Amino acid sequence: MKVLVIGANGQIGQKLVQLLHSSNEHNVRAMVRKEEQVEQLQSQGIEAVHASLEGTVEEIAAAMNGCDAVVFTAGSGGSTGADQTLLIDLDGAAKAIEAAEKVGANRFVMVSALQAHNRENWNESLKPYYVAKHYADKILEGSNLVYTIVRPGGLLNEPGTGTVTIGANTQRGSISREYVANVVFHSLTEENTYKQSFDLISGEEPIQEALKTLS
Repeated sequence: MKVLVIGANGQIGQKLVQLLHSSNEHNVRAMVRKEEQVEQLQSQGIEAVHASLEGTVEEIAAAMNGCDAVVFTAGSGGSTGADQTLLIDLDGAAKAIEAAEKVGANRFVMVSALQAHNRENWNESLKPYYVAKHYADKILEGSNLVYTIVRPGGLLNEPGTGTVTIGANTQRGSISREYVANVVFHSLTEENTYKQSFDLISGEEPIQEALKTLS
């Protein structure tokens, strides 16, 4: 499977690109915002393309042309205002979904946020971010794509525990970025994740076994 990673220079994106690059079953194309990032990735033997989520649908479609799958792990970042959250996390995601439909990249995995589907459980201090994730997820669910929406809890840089908890409504919790990348990687071809949305935190089950419990 040829996989475009949008947000490939982010912390989860970098880990996922490396997983895909070292995989025997996938090829990866990294989409990044800066030319120097393209050069850095290419120096590692990784295919990379320069495109912006603030660009047109056609520009994003050109970046993903020839790919079978798209992973959206981009984000405006915690230091930006609500305007960038709207432009990247919502409109950027919507344009990526439209572009995927246009070029026939039928498999789409979205990295969202814990309980983004449930307004009653949103973090008030991050409300614009949750609004953006909520509606981006809804747009994806209403598309013609074979989607998976992964809603991780608080993100950590420490090594993963090796086990996770997934479900429609999990308790508040955290998870390493390493294991979010691993869940996305295994979700790409795990049919039990197709047309599914789920929360993700550290827990009790190995990743591949946990994904097989979805239905």
